[in-house]
Amino acid sequence: MLPDIMTAVEKGKLKEIEDLTKKALESGESPESILTAMTETMGIVGDRFQRNELFIPEMLIAAMTMKKGVGVLIPLLVSGSIGAKGKLIIGTVRGDHHDIGKNLVALMMESAGFEVIDLGVDVSPEQYVEAIKSNPDCKIVGLSSLLTTTMEAMGDTIKAIVAAGFRKQVKIIVGGAPITPEFAEKIGADAYAPDAGSAARKAAEMVSAA
Repeated sequence: MLPDIMTAVEKGKLKEIEDLTKKALESGESPESILTAMTETMGIVGDRFQRNELFIPEMLIAAMTMKKGVGVLIPLLVSGSIGAKGKLIIGTVRGDHHDIGKNLVALMMESAGFEVIDLGVDVSPEQYVEAIKSNPDCKIVGLSSLLTTTMEAMGDTIKAIVAAGFRKQVKIIVGGAPITPEFAEKIGADAYAPDAGSAARKAAEMVSAA
């Protein structure tokens, strides 16, 4: 059953994933093993996206399929089990109203096992600070910018997080079309992610290393 589930996630078979997940459970597969299979598949999907073998719509549907399958598993997964990686705050920075890339990253983060708090678009530095204050167990903050004109808002957001005294509490990942590793380093981010798959992997690595 696990190969069928992996194929369903990879191909984005939204209508089939719930039944396949239930059948796998009925056949004796553990919720943890099913979740692991789904997560590994999304890793493959992310790699294919990086190699330009998949496009954004295909990656989105794969992530949505996994999310639907995980919905079947959640009641059966005990607290602290595989996939429980903590909270992550994400948003598109002030002045930028693009959300497709950010939404894809949020889906991938959920697929990787994070509880995602999505602040939406045009998020001010103050809103990020308030979100961290309201979620003291947050471990990762993701900043997205799709416009060269809003890149500096990323730096402003990091400065606000530092000024509020939360910099040691959270790791910050930045990404978006105009962002480069050099810019990420310049503004004091912990990591740069060129796409959703690498963002999820970096977030998981940073949490594991903490």
